[in-house]
Amino acid sequence: MKQKKAYYVHINGIVQGVGFRPFVYGLAARYKLNGWVRNTSEGVNIEVTGPEDKLDHFISSLENEAPPLAQIDSLHFEEIPPDNHKSFQILHSRSIDGGFQPISPDVSICGDCLSELFTTADRRYRYPFTNCTNCGPRFTIIKDIPYDRPQTTMAGFDLCPSCMTEYEDPLDRRFHAQPVACPSCGPQVWLEYAGQGSSNPAAVEDSAIIETQELLAAGKIVAIKGLGGFHLACDAGNSAAVQRLRERKNRPAKPLAMMMPDLKTIQEHCLISNEESDLLSSAQRPILLLEKKTSSVLPDNLAPGQNTLGVMLPYTPLHYLLFSASDQYPAAPFSVLVMTSANFSGNPILTGNQEVREYLKNIADAYLFHDRDIHIHCDDTVTRVPIQLTEEILVSYPIRRSRGYSPHPVKLAKKSVSVLGVGGELKNTFCLTKEDYAFLSQHIGDLKNFETLTSFENSITHFENLFRIDPELIAHDLHPDYLSTRYSLERSKRSGVQVIPVQHHHAHITSCLADNLHHGEEPVIGIAFDGTGYGEDGAIWGGRIPYCRLPALYPGWPINLLSTSRRRYCHSGTLANGFVNFTQLRFFLGIGESCSEARRFPARKYSRGIPSVSA
Repeated sequence: MKQKKAYYVHINGIVQGVGFRPFVYGLAARYKLNGWVRNTSEGVNIEVTGPEDKLDHFISSLENEAPPLAQIDSLHFEEIPPDNHKSFQILHSRSIDGGFQPISPDVSICGDCLSELFTTADRRYRYPFTNCTNCGPRFTIIKDIPYDRPQTTMAGFDLCPSCMTEYEDPLDRRFHAQPVACPSCGPQVWLEYAGQGSSNPAAVEDSAIIETQELLAAGKIVAIKGLGGFHLACDAGNSAAVQRLRERKNRPAKPLAMMMPDLKTIQEHCLISNEESDLLSSAQRPILLLEKKTSSVLPDNLAPGQNTLGVMLPYTPLHYLLFSASDQYPAAPFSVLVMTSANFSGNPILTGNQEVREYLKNIADAYLFHDRDIHIHCDDTVTRVPIQLTEEILVSYPIRRSRGYSPHPVKLAKKSVSVLGVGGELKNTFCLTKEDYAFLSQHIGDLKNFETLTSFENSITHFENLFRIDPELIAHDLHPDYLSTRYSLERSKRSGVQVIPVQHHHAHITSCLADNLHHGEEPVIGIAFDGTGYGEDGAIWGGRIPYCRLPALYPGWPINLLSTSRRRYCHSGTLANGFVNFTQLRFFLGIGESCSEARRFPARKYSRGIPSVSA
C-alpha cells in the first residue's frame, strides 16, 4: 500500500462564484482523495490527503482544468502531516480580517442555461433569471466577500426544495450558484405603464414580456431593467420611434447602441470579421463598433453622420425572451432593438425601480421591472477591433470598460502600496491598487453634477470595502476644478492620506507602462495625443511627449497644439499658441529630415473626436 501524504493548498484569483469548489470536489473524487475545500475572503483553501502520485495529478489538474470563468493568479501548496479524513467535504466559507480576492464580473448566459430557457419540458422554461455557476450576475449583486448568497441581493429569496437540492449537490452545475432561482422561488418581472403606479401592474411574468414586445413593435419606448441598470429600448427599424427617443432624452445626434438577436442579423447590417464575431459572442458580450453595410435598411438617425454602428448580442435570459416567441428564437415582431443606457447625459445609469418611475416618466411609455435588486450599477462595455496592420496578435481596444470586465483586475509587474487613482472629469473611472492588483471601476460618467459625484463616492467606498483596501496615496488630475480633484483634496484633509497631482497626458503613458507589465527600471518616451489636459504651467495642453519611468515621474515636452494631420487623434477642446520642436521629435521618433525645423501653428478651436456610441 502506497504511503499517504497531505498537501495544504491556497489559491488566489477569480475562484469564487465560478464553480471552483465543485470542480475541486470532482477532482478529489476522480483521484480518490480525502480532505476539504473552503472559500475564504482571501481565496480558496484546500487540504487533501492521498497517495503522492495522486496528489501530484490533483495539483496538475487544478492548474490545467479550471472552470471556464475561473482565473488562477497564484497557487501555493506545501506538504503537511496527514489527517484522518474519511471523505472529501466542502466546508462553510470563512471571513478573514483584511483578506481580499478578485471578483468575477457579470457574464452572459451560458449555452446550458440557454437550452433550458427554450426547452418546454424544463422547469425553467422561459424563466428570465435562469443562471448557474458558469453564467449570470456576480459583481452587480455582491455586497461583500466571501461570495455567498447572504452577501448578495439574492439573500431575500429563499430557495425552494428543488433549487436547494441543486444548490447543495457538489456535482450539479448550480452548486452554490448564489443567484440560483426558478419561477417558484426567484425574482419575477412585471410591466407598468408610465404614470399608473406600482399597485396595479399591466402584466406579470411571461405575459409582461409578451406585452413588452407588442409595445416595442408599436413604436413605444420601454425602460427595461437589466443586469447593471436600465436600458431605454425601442424598435431600431422604426425611424419615428428612434426620433421620439432622441427628443425625449435630449440626445439629438450621439449614436445609439443596438441589440441584435444573432450573428446572422448582425451580418445583414454590418461588416464583421471572425475576430469581431468571437468578441461579440464572448462571455463578456460587449457593444462592438462595426462598419455599417451600405445595403443596411436601418435608419440613419441611429448613428447620424457615422459609418459605424454600436452592436451587441443578448446577454441575459430576459434579452433572449424579448427576441423570442414561445420556444422559437429569434421570432419577435422586430429584428433589432435600440438598447441605450437609461440615464441623462453624463449621469450614472439608473438602477432602482422607484427612481425610474420618477425620472423616466416623460421619456418611457412603460417599464419592464423585476425585483432582483442591483447593488452596484454597471453600464455596457463599448469596444472595437482595430484594423490589423501587422502579424501580431489582434486585440480589442476598449472605449468604455465596464460590464463583463469590471472589476476584473489588471495584474501589475510588482507589488506596491495601495493607491487610489480618481480619474478625470469626462467618462470617469477610478482605480484602486492592492499588492500586485489594479482594480478598475465600472464606467461612472461625467463628474459634473451631484448625482454622478455621489455614484463616484459610493463606488469607491464599495470597492474599498470589497477588496479590503485602505489607500496610502491618492493620485488626481492637475486640474484644480475637477470634482475628482476636490474629492481627493477634501479626503486628504479629513484623513491625512497623501495626495499627488498627475498631469493628464503623463497619466496616459504611465498607465500604458503598468498595463504592459513595465517594471520601471528603464525610462521610456511616450506620445499622448488624446485631447486637452491641464498642463504643469497652468495652460491647456493638447498633447505631450513625456520622458518617464515607473515609479519616478519626469517632466516631458508639452505639445500645446497639434498639426492638422494629428487632430483626428484628439477629442475636443481649445489649443493655445505653442510650437512643436520637430528636431527633437525627429531625433526621438526617427522622422525624416523634412520635419527638422521647429514649427508654430495658429491656435484654433476644434471639436472632432473618435466616433463613440451612446450605450
